[in-house]
This record gives sequence, structure tokens and C-alpha cells, in this order.
Amino acid sequence: MRRFILGLDEGTTSLRSVLYDVDENKIVDASQRSFKQFYPQNGYVEQDATEILNGIISTSKTVLSRQKVQEGELLGVGITNQRETVVAWERSTGKPIYNAIVWQCRRTAKYIKSLPNDVKKMIREKTGLIPDPYFSASKIKWIIENVKGAKKLLRQGNLCFGTIDCYLATMLTGNFVTDVTNASRTMLMNLSTLDYDEELFSYFKIPRASLPKILPCDGKFGTIKEFLGAPLASIIGDQQSSMVGQGALDYGDTKVTYGTGGFILTNVGKNLNVRPKKLLLTVASTLEGETQYAVEGSIYSACSGLNFLKHNLNLFDDVKKTSDMASSLDSNEGVYFVPAFTGLGAPYWNNDARAEISGITFATRKEHIVRAMLESMAYNTKAVFDEMREEGQRFKHISVDGGGSNNNFLLQFLADILDKDVVRSKTSEATVMGTIYVAMMALKLIDKEGVKKLTSGKEVFCPNMTDAERKENYDGWLKAVKKV
Repeated sequence: MRRFILGLDEGTTSLRSVLYDVDENKIVDASQRSFKQFYPQNGYVEQDATEILNGIISTSKTVLSRQKVQEGELLGVGITNQRETVVAWERSTGKPIYNAIVWQCRRTAKYIKSLPNDVKKMIREKTGLIPDPYFSASKIKWIIENVKGAKKLLRQGNLCFGTIDCYLATMLTGNFVTDVTNASRTMLMNLSTLDYDEELFSYFKIPRASLPKILPCDGKFGTIKEFLGAPLASIIGDQQSSMVGQGALDYGDTKVTYGTGGFILTNVGKNLNVRPKKLLLTVASTLEGETQYAVEGSIYSACSGLNFLKHNLNLFDDVKKTSDMASSLDSNEGVYFVPAFTGLGAPYWNNDARAEISGITFATRKEHIVRAMLESMAYNTKAVFDEMREEGQRFKHISVDGGGSNNNFLLQFLADILDKDVVRSKTSEATVMGTIYVAMMALKLIDKEGVKKLTSGKEVFCPNMTDAERKENYDGWLKAVKKV
């Protein structure tokens, strides 16, 4: 009998259902769908949660039907998802009362800025997060205070809040659940207890009953009748999932993901004493009864900047061309792009910054702009790495995944600017493979050592930039950042 795992990869701009053959150790089918983004005001970003749910169901049924998967052949399902994005829905009907508020949304920036210093310190100590509109708590508070009928539904005990994984899990299984990695991004979970914190609930005035139960990444989340009665065996946030998918399961393993945003996570094992000043401490995973933590730096705009150059400025018709466009120049010739479209994330944490291209002359061509955008992803990554070094982190292994990992210019420039070997992930599917591996671990089909073996063997990019060139390039970036 054939054996499959279904991976549900719910990203920021698109979703996919991926069917993995356990015995062949390979993806055998996938179906993808984009969904609409809404920008009702400057800095506001929203999505239709129902459209996302329907897309997940439709794409899943497509791959299961195409491969003629029978009952008993689908061993389990895993979800990985955009983190921090919040959905609010009626408990009795499952109907959202408002659009999902996306992690990129900055609508609560003024509120976060107004938090008293002692509250900011309390949030930092309990959650490991720097108070920011990026995280879920202030989004939930905004919904309660601004969406018509929300307070009445709360009083009736008929309003649920959850990140995207929770909404999908609840709709698919009937169980109101989430996992520890997504919960750790709500700004409501205590890192020490791995449970919600009553003091945080009290401050944000969010009823505990409106939030889901927190389970390990490999927890028993329920059964999905619509998907051949298979168990939902895994939930893990997308960036933590890509850590698993790249085999970053040991202390000092570091992964970089270039997708819509950029995310740098370094595994710090069980060490809760790590308390970075300008970066985040988050849950990497809870697997096989063991919790690991990670230090994280988040870049708000990475490949989304390339999409801007394509769709808004028409600088190229295929993102695959950008590597050659950038490589056609010997240097950036003083042109820098700071892609602060929705502010600057780690380690700057400046919500008011906005994107800027500097150093333009009459000799500047579209290739310079493209190169500057690609370089910005590496410079911002270096800023995060430098902050990690100052906090005492050591890097044993650096791997890169996500759409940006297919860009040879970017990976070579990253190795050059970091002055470190950088490896391309064995698969650009590391994010969805992470939740598939976690589901396999939950079903006792593989263990951590087995995951490491499956993810080994990668392409290495070695630095060849001189120290003088590296300093000149990075000094130019630092000056550009100061301007915004």
C-alpha cells in the first residue's frame, strides 16, 4: 500500500497543498493558488480567511484526486503558515467577522509606541518579543475595539481569535487548537511556561477563552474527515518549519529564508537565558517532548521588494533574470536600496522608516536598481548577524532557503558580505518539508537523526570579497539606512 503525507503550506501571498511519498522520499504532486491582498489604508494589510480556507481545501482535493489517493494511504497532514496574522470568527458558525489582519500590517503602530516602558519590559521578559505591531496581541485588541459586534460576541463567549494555522485547524478538525511556535508569536505566551500569561491577557483585555489550546508541534490536533479521515499530525509556523526542513536541529545551526520577508533564526537549544536586546527569542519547536528555542531577526521586505520592481516599476518580466542583471555590473556604483516599504524590522525596529533608493546618477540603469535590491537583502541579513554576534551567538552552519535562495547573485553576495560559507538548502521546499517531517515524527515514521540525513548535502557559496570591499559596501548601506 502507498503511503503519503499531505503538507499544507499557507504563505503570505499564496497557498499550496503538497503530497509527499513517504517510501520514495519525494514530493509527487502539488497544487498552488494565490489569494487577494487588501490594502484599505496606508500601512493596512488584510486577507480573506474564507478564501484561504477554501483554497486549502480545493488544492488538497486536487492533489489527492490526481494521485488517486485512497483511504488509509494518507497517513497524516501537516500545516505550516504565515505567522502572526490574526483571524476573528464566530465560534458557532465559523464565519470570520473581519478580514484577517496580516503580519505586515502596521495599523497598531501608534498604540504599540504608546505602551509604558514598564509594560514593554514586561512583554519582553515574558514573551521574548520586542513589542511591535508585527505580533498578534495588538491586532486582536484592535478588532475588539473597532469591529462592530466584536464586544457583544465576546460577552456571549461566541468569538474566537487565532493565527491562520488555528483557523484552518479549527475549520478542518472542529478542534480549537494551535501549536507552540505560532502561540509564541502572539505576544501573549510566556516562554517559560509555554502557556498563555494571565498578566498579558489582563493588560490587553483579551479573554483567555477566546484563544485556542496550545499543543506541541507534533501534537494530536484532530482528524480531518474531508481529507480521507487522516489525522492533523503537525502544525508549525513557517520560519520554524523551514528550520526543520533544513535540518537546523542542533545548537548553532542557522537558517536564512528569503520569501516575502527575510527571516534569520539561530538554534540556541534549551537555553532560555539568552535574552537578545534587539532581536527576538522565540520557540524553535517542541518535538518528541523537547522544546528548543531560537534567536530571530525578521526583515519586513525581501522578495516582496523584487515583486515591487517587477509589478510597479516594470524593470523585468521574470524574477529569474535578476541574478544575471545584477551580475552584469562590477559593483553597485554607490546605488543603495533600503526596502522599508512598511518600516524596518530587526535590528532597527523603526515603524516610521520608508523605502528609499539613494546614489542615483545619470549613469544609473535598471540593473543598478535590481542589484541594489538584491544587495539590500544581504546587508540587512548582515545587520542581524552582527547583532547576534554582539549577543554572543556562534554560527556552526548557515543555510538558505525560500524563493530568494534560487538567486545565485544573492547567495554569493551574502557569503561575501558575511565572510562566511553559505549553503543553499537541498530543496527550495524546505518550509513545507519541515511540517511534513514533523508529521512523520508524530507518526513515528522518522526521528530527528533521520531528518538530518534527509536534509544533508547542499551547494556551498564561499566568500571571495576583500575586507576593504566588504567594508566599503557595508558602510554605504549603513549611511543609506540612516537617511530613512
